[in-house]
Amino acid sequence: MNFIDVEPTLENYWRAIILFGRNTASYKFALAKTLIEVSLERNSDFISLEDLALPYAMHLCEHLKHSPKQSTSRNGKFINACIQFNQQQISEDNLINVTNKEGFKYVLDAFHVVNTRAVQERFYDVIDKDFFIDERRHNKGIRLTDNLFKLFNVFDNSAESLNIETESRWNLVEKAWELNISKSLIAVEFDQNTHQLFTKDTKHRRIDITSSRGALNGYQKSRCFYCFTEISITHNHSMLADIDHFFPHTLKSQVATADCCRPVNVDGVWNLVLACSDCNRGIDGKSAQVPNIELLKRLHTRNEYLIGSHHPLRETLINQTGKNEKSRQNFLQKSFNFSKEHLIHVWQPRQQGNSLF
Repeated sequence: MNFIDVEPTLENYWRAIILFGRNTASYKFALAKTLIEVSLERNSDFISLEDLALPYAMHLCEHLKHSPKQSTSRNGKFINACIQFNQQQISEDNLINVTNKEGFKYVLDAFHVVNTRAVQERFYDVIDKDFFIDERRHNKGIRLTDNLFKLFNVFDNSAESLNIETESRWNLVEKAWELNISKSLIAVEFDQNTHQLFTKDTKHRRIDITSSRGALNGYQKSRCFYCFTEISITHNHSMLADIDHFFPHTLKSQVATADCCRPVNVDGVWNLVLACSDCNRGIDGKSAQVPNIELLKRLHTRNEYLIGSHHPLRETLINQTGKNEKSRQNFLQKSFNFSKEHLIHVWQPRQQGNSLF
């Protein structure tokens, strides 16, 4: 997968699992958030399933309160137990027992799998690239590797940022299941005022989904889209990312088309990127200028990452830009030509880091 080949770091292994793994249930997201927590709290590398069960189940319980559909199939014993716990029909001990027996049946084996293969097999040939080693047959638990502790204890800002990204991805997936909207009709939109991504149900009622920063940051690997300097999505951080329209928002007032039949939707997900404040609104920043042609190629690459993950962002991007890669390239080129015709000036950033996507 090119996403990791360009920068094979622990953060991007993690992101590949969260963003590109197939989703039939939300257990992977609950486990991911639990692994972040235990890596920050524990000195031991071994954790029994019994100790893992409660924090893992509680993440599902919290999401079930606002999103009752947490899988593509009928609820099993584990989800039903979480629902019963929320309704105070079973005790915490009963929840732990059911989770221990039913909640780990598939998720531990499937967690690292992306495109039918485990991440480390695809990119590394050493066993310690796993986030954990399965020891259920002997000790009914998992052994956390040094990589997990390094990822969330050594690297600054990783735990909070990756936790936000995981939560945003979970929100996107569960809303798609909950709404049960035909893929051809899914439309995720951007609110300029709240910076939220939202969609509408079949009755055209607005439904907020998640923070646009959390949804987009993983695909950009916590780097400014333009100059590759490090950015953050954590609140009050000095490097908090701006949400920028690649083709400037001023174009929204233009009566224009990127092709013969579709208006330029500058608020579409395809046109949203995260940028550092210098690139977005600094003295030599982009402002209302058109990014150069090399940055257009980068936007195409980023959008293909989004399409490589699963709905609703995948379907939204396809609906907004084209059914196949060639048509999407043509869409971006026509959007570029139109933007340059109206805004004249072309902008190029001063690169601050290595090209990562």
